[in-house]
Amino acid sequence: MLGNSIPIVELREIIKQVAPTDVTVLITGESGSGKEVVANEIHKQSKRSDKPFITVNCGAIPEGIIESELFGHVKGSFTGATENRKGYFEAANSGTIFLDEIGELPLQTQVKFLRVIENGEYMKVGGNKTERVDVRIIAATNKNLEQLIQNNSFREDLYYRLRSINIVIPPLRERKGDIKLLFDKFVAEFTGRNTIQFNGITPDAIEFITNYNWPGNVRQLKNFTESLITLNADKIIELDDVMRQLSIPKNELMPATINGYNKQDERQLLFGALFELKKDIMDIKHQLSHIEEVRSAAVPESGFYVSDDKIDNITFDEFEQELLTYYYNKYNGNINRIAEKLKISNRTLYRKFKQYGLKNGKYNL
Repeated sequence: MLGNSIPIVELREIIKQVAPTDVTVLITGESGSGKEVVANEIHKQSKRSDKPFITVNCGAIPEGIIESELFGHVKGSFTGATENRKGYFEAANSGTIFLDEIGELPLQTQVKFLRVIENGEYMKVGGNKTERVDVRIIAATNKNLEQLIQNNSFREDLYYRLRSINIVIPPLRERKGDIKLLFDKFVAEFTGRNTIQFNGITPDAIEFITNYNWPGNVRQLKNFTESLITLNADKIIELDDVMRQLSIPKNELMPATINGYNKQDERQLLFGALFELKKDIMDIKHQLSHIEEVRSAAVPESGFYVSDDKIDNITFDEFEQELLTYYYNKYNGNINRIAEKLKISNRTLYRKFKQYGLKNGKYNL
């Protein structure tokens, strides 16, 4: 629930309004967006907060035993039922039950579940006695239940019964302002638990993290943060480290989008390419700005000068090479001074000298 973005502020307000009631809640959102966190928060702020909170992952329970898991069974009801067993609903009595991945619930089980929602009644597997339970029901899914209804794999009456209140959790990409807060929180928690040193992260690296699409949402960001810190302990984390951890090949961004990536991956790779392009454009803008200053101030007697007859036919690359050669001679090959003068990075300057083949003798960098 950490965040200052409008979607999260609104979400906290909805939880505050819904929690004190016993109304059934359906939470929808992408995988990893924090549906269980919201369910937990509703329970904590409810009048049942001191009672059990039981979480059930419907998608992780085999169809053959899910009714036994939910409603319990009596001894001898099936092979292996050697004793009476409580189900999750009985365990959650007087508290809250959170049914995650509700879209995975088998149709036959949906009928029995609907009865629990409507009147709090159910029957154990193999039993002949109606049981009653007082439980607050919260369900969640990352699937489109309306589409499942169209496919006859989810009951329409159960859908409308579940969504008395429908809380929609925004994906992380729609609340980018919260990403830095979450990253810092995960860093603090992980380093505190594991006594790992975190020496900081460069601005371009955190900018990339903030603008990344995060298809796995908060869960992915948390796992990514912990792995990033573990593999880069005792150093300042840079953009290359971030891209490597996200498996984005820095020098193969565009070709990699052709095969082997889904559309979300392609958007991330395209973003990476645009991010690199942005940096190059900024370098060029700084360079052009100072070329123009030098050119406007140039006189034949001193300084950098290109004659009028030559300027009409010279290409940009030739002009740039002339300029770099001039400054190399002027500052006796002091790369730091040249880069500072042109207001470009040493890395860019090295790349330019390599591009123009300035490696003979005094240009051998």
